[in-house]
Amino acid sequence: MYKTLGDAVDTALALKPLVANANHCEVIIAPVFTAIKTVADRLEGSNIHVAAQNCSTEVEEGAHTGEVTAAMLRDVGAKFVIVGHSERRQLYSETDSMVNKKCAAALASGINVIVCVGESLEQREQGTAERVVSGQLSGGLSGLTASDLDRIIVAYEPVWAIGTGRTASPEQAQEMHAFIRRVFMERYSDQAANDLRILYGGSVKPDNIAGLMLQKDIDGALVGGASLKAESFAQIVNYK
Repeated sequence: MYKTLGDAVDTALALKPLVANANHCEVIIAPVFTAIKTVADRLEGSNIHVAAQNCSTEVEEGAHTGEVTAAMLRDVGAKFVIVGHSERRQLYSETDSMVNKKCAAALASGINVIVCVGESLEQREQGTAERVVSGQLSGGLSGLTASDLDRIIVAYEPVWAIGTGRTASPEQAQEMHAFIRRVFMERYSDQAANDLRILYGGSVKPDNIAGLMLQKDIDGALVGGASLKAESFAQIVNYK
């Protein structure tokens, strides 16, 4: 919940030339709902895609005051939507079932999904991190087909490393990313596991991105605070 329309547009336009030559990755930004249309229009023809930060569990429009369908988001230029973000789970009581409905609604509306999973500090200290993440994947992706999985990106967010200044070490992040890939291998197929893109999200900054990206199973980053300034986000994109 950052940036007025003008601020969002200014940030997007400042970012545009800084990542214009970033051919090694896909660049996606997720402004607030009120800025999606204008930002998407201003970035048309560039290599930056636009995502929404959330969507409704409902596919069809109806009496759900305050909600926004995935189809409405697609209509204003969003090509991706983030679902199950740790803040949505913590602050707004989103369950795995709700995440699953949002995934299904977004896919049915032609939007790709970035689905977030991750454990709390308490769960990690109790040794249940893998069980928690496995359960979130199972509940959040229930009923999806092989073709659906082609349009899913998983973001691993260790909740204890978000906004705290703490970061999972590259080795800790790699361990969980490898586990997530094994889950996909066991539940779906080797192909699905190998094709899956898994992002790391947890206090990603310009000074730690290179170490994270050296890890075998870390395919990208879900950037929080460091994405609020075009310069710092561009440094992360252009980490090489």
